[in-house]
Amino acid sequence: MERIANFINGKFLPPLSGQYLDNFNPATGNIYSQLPDSDSRDVKLAIKAASEAFPQWSQMEKIQRAEILDRISKKILENIEILATAECIDTGKPISLARILDIPRSAQNFSFFSKAILEFENEIFKTEDVAVNFTDHSPVGVVSCISPWNLPLYLFTWKIAPALAAGCTVVAKPSEVTPMTAHLLAKLCNDAGLPAGALNIVHGLGTKLGPELVENPTIKAVSFTGSTRVGTEISKLAGASFKKVSLEMGGKNPTIIFADCDFQETVKAAVRAAFLNQGQICICGSLILIEKPLYEKFKRAFIKATEKLNQGDPLDEGVDQGAVVSKSHFDKVMGCIKLAEQEGGKILTGGKVTKLPGLNSGGWFIAPTIIEGLDQNSQTNQEEIFGPVVTLQSFETEDEAITLANATRYGLAASVWTGNRDRANRVAKQVASGIVWTNCWMLRDLRTPFGGVKDSG
Repeated sequence: MERIANFINGKFLPPLSGQYLDNFNPATGNIYSQLPDSDSRDVKLAIKAASEAFPQWSQMEKIQRAEILDRISKKILENIEILATAECIDTGKPISLARILDIPRSAQNFSFFSKAILEFENEIFKTEDVAVNFTDHSPVGVVSCISPWNLPLYLFTWKIAPALAAGCTVVAKPSEVTPMTAHLLAKLCNDAGLPAGALNIVHGLGTKLGPELVENPTIKAVSFTGSTRVGTEISKLAGASFKKVSLEMGGKNPTIIFADCDFQETVKAAVRAAFLNQGQICICGSLILIEKPLYEKFKRAFIKATEKLNQGDPLDEGVDQGAVVSKSHFDKVMGCIKLAEQEGGKILTGGKVTKLPGLNSGGWFIAPTIIEGLDQNSQTNQEEIFGPVVTLQSFETEDEAITLANATRYGLAASVWTGNRDRANRVAKQVASGIVWTNCWMLRDLRTPFGGVKDSG
């Protein structure tokens, strides 16, 4: 059984505690590796390494930093199959998804920011004939990057790459639920010639590592993606010392569908937005709002398309739905489905455990679930479930659709589906979300700001 190591100052080190945590394969329910049960001592060691590496890395010419980041990008693509397999085993997602989405986008994160740093311009303003004013952007120092389990390499690199490009050094903590791709990334960074200490990765529980990663005075900025509960606590801790903070948290994202949409394309996209990665993406469209004249037709087509999704061993080709990430998350999602029924929701399809044969008989598989009959005040329609569960509601007017879309404490992402461009723009402007797609979903351009409003960050 493989034991993952911390990556500190360019070396792979065991935890100072000598203790390890079990890492489970969600598709089998079995332990397949172990990771360090690190504590604040390991974080302090990593922060020291990052602090000592900062002068060299920050003063290195941008072109040199860019070349190293570009080499890391190429290393990721050269090892796409190894990384995709590791992510599949760690997360329970289909290997095809890791292969076509997670790993290529992880490589793109390094590639994009290696180029962006060379094109970054300082602003210059002339004050008549008196003075020339200019802004000078400098790396802030050591930053901590705390990433979630759902897109473990993709979101991990989305934090690390721009920080390194800017000349900051990094202490990063991947989720203890999905540590393997972070471990493999460390090896690739060494192979690409990243200087020791520029990137340090510490594995373990957030409860043990989080306070040091946030409160240590050497840490100058914190980037976190995860739950609103944890993000709120980080904000309080970091605010006491006025650190720079980036928080990307939960979502209850509406998919707003008007009767004049491109029907076939909208059904296809709505299924993808609802159930990609078993619904375990912060921007998944879990609250589907449909204009009343289209409701019954859309519902029938949506159920039919959902029931065609192939759920099976994530390592098999052609699988659309894998397992949810952990036993605790499995229990949470199944509890949410039970609550929906108690609140009066009608399960149209799914709502049950999927039992697979052989090695996967102990895996944490939940059938894609569609629920209707709940009003917007129900807990099911208010809280983030983060699993393969969506609810359907109808609306009669634009104003009602906007009211329903905005009736949660979250505001991360939304999508609007209509053939009327004016309506698309009008509705998008009134939906309280950090990003709104119109007639598409999950299209990404790294030049576009990403983040939420309200309790989403």
